[in-house]
Amino acid sequence: MSEDWLGLTDRVVIVTGGSSGIGAAIVQELVGHGANVINADLKSGEFEADQLSFIKTDVTDKAAVDQLVQQVGDEFGHIDGLVNNAGINLPRLLVDNQQPAGKYELSEAAFNKMFAVNVKSVFLMAQAVGHYMAQQRHGVIINMSSEAGLEGSQGQSVYSGTKGAINGLTRSWAKELGEFNIRVVGVAPGIMEATGLRTPAYEEALAYTRHKTVADLRAGYKSTTTTPLGRSGHLYEVADLVSYFLSDRASYITGVTTNVAGGKSRG
Repeated sequence: MSEDWLGLTDRVVIVTGGSSGIGAAIVQELVGHGANVINADLKSGEFEADQLSFIKTDVTDKAAVDQLVQQVGDEFGHIDGLVNNAGINLPRLLVDNQQPAGKYELSEAAFNKMFAVNVKSVFLMAQAVGHYMAQQRHGVIINMSSEAGLEGSQGQSVYSGTKGAINGLTRSWAKELGEFNIRVVGVAPGIMEATGLRTPAYEEALAYTRHKTVADLRAGYKSTTTTPLGRSGHLYEVADLVSYFLSDRASYITGVTTNVAGGKSRG
């Protein structure tokens, strides 16, 4: 099989939130396939390569997003792919009967922040890049969802809601943009191996919302009772699927969200 089976050499792909976690794995995978990758994040990542550019961007700000897309278009002359990966998760309870209006009860500020990063940024990026792709009559937009957006998640209702919104946007935009030869695809990871995003503060919040200790929560990461493949996912396994969807090998796939969760289910 050809080493360039995916044909991503010299493709231009913008990845939001590409400095850490799944985003960093996607960036490295795409660079490995010869793509020109632009990481749009607030802080640069540790990975460096000749075909990787970092552009500091607040993806919740329309002016910043428009400037990013203009800069990439001017430099490369085409934009072939967008991976809407930037996201944030603040575990909160809708009602905390023990500490009403406390630290881990859902507030308007937490609600607004998650929707700004997880949904508004996807809209802003997809619209700005979509205008560019419509003119060139081709392109792929990948929206990173989550298993939580398909099933819901205790203590993560708003995060789940933002990802559910992403699933609806993916289906709808695929119908709207197909006439311009633009594909829109969703990718929904399940429980993945630990990254720097799984901070002590995050674990403390999630454990509280699930009425567990942090130790119990961490033990649950290793549980395989609801995952037929019996393990957590590797970041590269998500990056592999994203790379495939960006390639012409997936040229007839649009409007769907694919779960990458080892067959995990609640039942």
